Amino acid sequence: MTATGWVLDVTRLVLRVGRPVLTGIDRVERAWLRRLAQRDEPFHLLLQGKGGPWLLPGAAATRLDRWLDAPPVAQGWREAVTVRRGPGDRRAARVAALRLRAGALPLRAAGGAVAGAWYLNLGHAFADPALVAVLRGAGLKVAVMVHDTIPLDFPQFSRPHAVEEMRRLLATAAAADLILTNSRATAGDVARHMPGPVPPLAVSHLGVAPAPPDPARLPPGPDWDRPLFLSLGTIEPRKDHALLIDLWDGLIAAPPEGGVPQLVIAGREGWMVAELMRRIAAHPAHGRLIHHLPALPDAAVSAALLRARALLMPSHAEGFGLPVAEAAVLGVPSLVRPLPVYTEILGDNPVYAPVHDLYSWRKGIEGHLGANGRRYVPPVLPGWDEHVDRALTAMC
Repeated sequence: MTATGWVLDVTRLVLRVGRPVLTGIDRVERAWLRRLAQRDEPFHLLLQGKGGPWLLPGAAATRLDRWLDAPPVAQGWREAVTVRRGPGDRRAARVAALRLRAGALPLRAAGGAVAGAWYLNLGHAFADPALVAVLRGAGLKVAVMVHDTIPLDFPQFSRPHAVEEMRRLLATAAAADLILTNSRATAGDVARHMPGPVPPLAVSHLGVAPAPPDPARLPPGPDWDRPLFLSLGTIEPRKDHALLIDLWDGLIAAPPEGGVPQLVIAGREGWMVAELMRRIAAHPAHGRLIHHLPALPDAAVSAALLRARALLMPSHAEGFGLPVAEAAVLGVPSLVRPLPVYTEILGDNPVYAPVHDLYSWRKGIEGHLGANGRRYVPPVLPGWDEHVDRALTAMC
């Protein structure tokens, strides 16, 4: 079976226009957008919305990629897609959708323009059986990426309705020609939760390409020249930031040799964390030893990692764990819970500690405080182009 082109669903990515920081899934979708635009095969975008889905020429990828850095501004915008973000985000997303729609053609009217091509949905936004029927009617083959099944395995840590949404995603994905996953661990989870027969699965580890560090982008607050540890990612219950606050309480009560290092929590506030955020804000060491930075640009993230003694990630579950992989590529140690995906991708590079064992986490921190330089050679991990090309090989 030879691929005759690609149709990338950008509905979710358009909704990210106007957001100051991209999530891990956003980065995956953007990497595919860029790579498919570089390849020689026919390439289209698909945008779900009113009267859609809509088919756009691949040339629109350049505009969308640019808007993710600098949102479009226009007067007289109108509703084009449904969004649930803040007012500024809604405006930017609507403007982007409206401008893309200006050059679009309803998929139903596309005739045989994309027959035989692969439809690609990479963003956990594939839960509409009616869409499957339209795609099949246009002669498209269907590939869906599943990044994790965390809501089904850890419903207690998930946002409202996440369990139902994940079940709908897997039920619809059961009709796909191919399911892509970011790791063997995720592929196993998908197979375990899939209702009925499992479509063919293909694994392609995500690309790991940290942004060039720019210390000038580091914000005030932390003393970047003093010892610090970094936690990176959206603040949500499964990330277990509460363990880190407990850990710093212990360090403050019984300081290690050389004094208490700083804890820098970099990530936007997610769901079900109101009590934790109040605890951080009211902590006696907040602004002195404990810092929260809600929106670090990529260049500042790399610079912060290089200033950190280690990355601390006590997550209960991860689909892939891009922050830990990016830290490893930069030669920065990580202290993590022993998750299967970490051992699959990084082997013995991180230091593993049981999530509830504060003693092991403290000893790990003290070990990094006393370390002179990095303790391992950075691993060689695939870049984004390699990730995309490897996945596309499974469709040819």
